[in-house]
Amino acid sequence: MAPHVSESALAGLVEDLAGEVIVPGGPGYDEARTVHNGMIDRRPSVIAQCATQADVSNAVLFGRATGLPIAVRGGGHSVAGTSVIDGALVVDLRRMHGVVVDPEGMTVRIEGGATMADLDHACQPFHLATTGGRVSTTGVGGFTLGGGSGWLERKFGLASDNLLAADLITAEGKHVHMNAEENPELFWALHGGGGNFGVATSLTLRLHPLPEMSMAMLLFLPENAPEVVRTYRDLGAVAPDEIGGGAIYMPAPPEPFIPEELVGKLVCGALFTHAGPVSELRDFAAPLFALKPAVEIVMDLPYVELQSMLDDPPGLRNYWSAEYLREFPDEAVDVFCDRGARIPAATATQHVLFLMGGAVAAGPSQYPQPWRTAPWAVHPFATWEDPAYDEQARQWVHDVRADARPWAVDATYLNFVGAEGEQRIVSSYGEEGYRRLAAVKAVYDPDNVFRFNQNIPPAG
Repeated sequence: MAPHVSESALAGLVEDLAGEVIVPGGPGYDEARTVHNGMIDRRPSVIAQCATQADVSNAVLFGRATGLPIAVRGGGHSVAGTSVIDGALVVDLRRMHGVVVDPEGMTVRIEGGATMADLDHACQPFHLATTGGRVSTTGVGGFTLGGGSGWLERKFGLASDNLLAADLITAEGKHVHMNAEENPELFWALHGGGGNFGVATSLTLRLHPLPEMSMAMLLFLPENAPEVVRTYRDLGAVAPDEIGGGAIYMPAPPEPFIPEELVGKLVCGALFTHAGPVSELRDFAAPLFALKPAVEIVMDLPYVELQSMLDDPPGLRNYWSAEYLREFPDEAVDVFCDRGARIPAATATQHVLFLMGGAVAAGPSQYPQPWRTAPWAVHPFATWEDPAYDEQARQWVHDVRADARPWAVDATYLNFVGAEGEQRIVSSYGEEGYRRLAAVKAVYDPDNVFRFNQNIPPAG
């Protein structure tokens, strides 16, 4: 049971906040506690919708004083739904979504509650971009602090590679600014360590010129999938860094570009994204076009549009995981395709093979991200509506993981997975990285106040 919060304490918080305080039974409570994953139905005691950095500090101090557990909400996109906790104080950052682009300095400063859509829309007029999540509703804060994997990562590195500075509110309600020179150990920890060290109220990211963007999504019937995925793999192995994408099994979505007879039917897609013109992409992907896809969607498009093409609607039930692969031989292709052909029916589940490598593998090795050297990642992404499918969908994800294990490295990108146990977290940072993160945690959050995340308990 959560501690009881007195009326006077609550009144004090209302007084202290420029934003809004929402409590059970009050207006907007059910909307404010809803997150992306429809399986998460939790009832926090207090939701502090912060409008300023001072609000965040006051909310954290209120949580500490009243003994409430403290959860932090940015985009609310984590599959485990860790941004809302029963009986907790939720520090909700969504009102803090400002984005300021500096085209001369090639940087962007975002507030802690901004989403990918906020970031990309602000940068698009300048034809600048940085690596962002593959859906527009993802929160930039949690995405970046967890590492940040997206379509542009092979060219520009992970989002965390582009992190130049950050502002945090610590568990003591104090403001800390950090970059490579100022509080460098804490800055290091933010490269993959997630929300363990405080509430990120702002991040400054490096921008890159992105004058052109194009994509090719080719959909094939499942019987052609093994040849398609092998061809995709062989192309991926020689792809320039401008190329990203993945091979994907999914039910064909009800989109205008999908023939009616294919909607809802299982297809195997080959997606290439390209930081360049569509003409170059067509030449590169010619071996896939030669396999005669049932549907071809090929176009130049603004990056901001690419970023919202795969948005899944909020409120679906979600269960995901990921395995990063050291190799993807023919045997692995067959296993991947066999499992893809058995996606649970009547779900919107996706079975994805992401092309990694490029600037991810070649990037900075000093950060606790041992998975980044893997050339491929398998990402089972189960989404469905009917709770009757819960067990089947979860089992399918576990089966995909088991299938991939013979070729997998013992580490994963933790933003892609839910609660998979302490050992999974340790191995995903590497033993040495984990120890160093735990030492930083001990300095900035010795009481493990910020524990509703891929948690790193403080050392000692």
